[in-house]
Amino acid sequence: MSNRPELLAPPEIFYDDSEARKYTSSSRIIDIQARLSERALELLALSVDGIPRLLLDIGCGSGLSGETLTENGHQWIGLDVSQSMLNIALEREVEGDLLLGDMGQDAIFVPLWPYGWDKGLALRPGIIDGAISISAVQWLCNADKSSHEPRLRLKAFFGSLYRCLARGARAVFQVYPENIAQRELILRSAMHAGFAGGVVIDYPHSTKSRKEYLVLTCGAPSISTAVPRGTGEDGESCSEDESSEENQTVCISDRNRPKKKQKITRKGKGRDWIFKKKEQLRRKGNTVPPDTRYTGRKRKARF
Repeated sequence: MSNRPELLAPPEIFYDDSEARKYTSSSRIIDIQARLSERALELLALSVDGIPRLLLDIGCGSGLSGETLTENGHQWIGLDVSQSMLNIALEREVEGDLLLGDMGQDAIFVPLWPYGWDKGLALRPGIIDGAISISAVQWLCNADKSSHEPRLRLKAFFGSLYRCLARGARAVFQVYPENIAQRELILRSAMHAGFAGGVVIDYPHSTKSRKEYLVLTCGAPSISTAVPRGTGEDGESCSEDESSEENQTVCISDRNRPKKKQKITRKGKGRDWIFKKKEQLRRKGNTVPPDTRYTGRKRKARF
């Protein structure tokens, strides 16, 4: 059986009261969450001017990552789908404001007066100065219900996030994609929503220490949207030559929001397809015109 929790059960079911307390009381988990949150905050590249920022912690859980934001002097809003996790966060008296909700909800519209209606995160446009997420976004790639479509849920999530972020703000997601296809699905969904950025991989040659961060910038591509370099085994930045071929194929950056969907041209149905279809109809007992030399022949534009 796989040890990936997102493959075992939906997050609101997997993280019940027992699992939530076990997760929060683990010293190992607390240390990992602190280090990942510090790295995500570093990749946000916030201005060091002493002004606290309003940050969004997506998949905040019991508030372990939010504590790192508080220690760095920032205000934050935490969103999570597990009621048990948020109950523990309240018991721990975390500083951030907590929201119960599904980050990938694509069917629930929330009134945002006076800005009309929104879906997904349901936050006012342009109020968030930055967003982080630790080990949460990959949950959207699983269909836990018959109504769940990963592509649509990712679209709803990134579209809603793009709207609530201030222009030029960054979003950093630490993710554990199951495979390259899942990683590309997440990245492609972000680019279609209008983000610029790419994937930063720390310790790319290490099996245990390897960590992937999706670093996105809200707004048009510019010099400031360049993707940072990952950290190597010695703590130094990895050069492009040191990263593996696998990593180079997914580090896509500086893409604009497409103006409209491109039409997919499909080849017409040829003679072989027509003969096959007519044969299928004959087997069903339908009346089918006989095959002739004119069957499937392309007509001229005019006689």
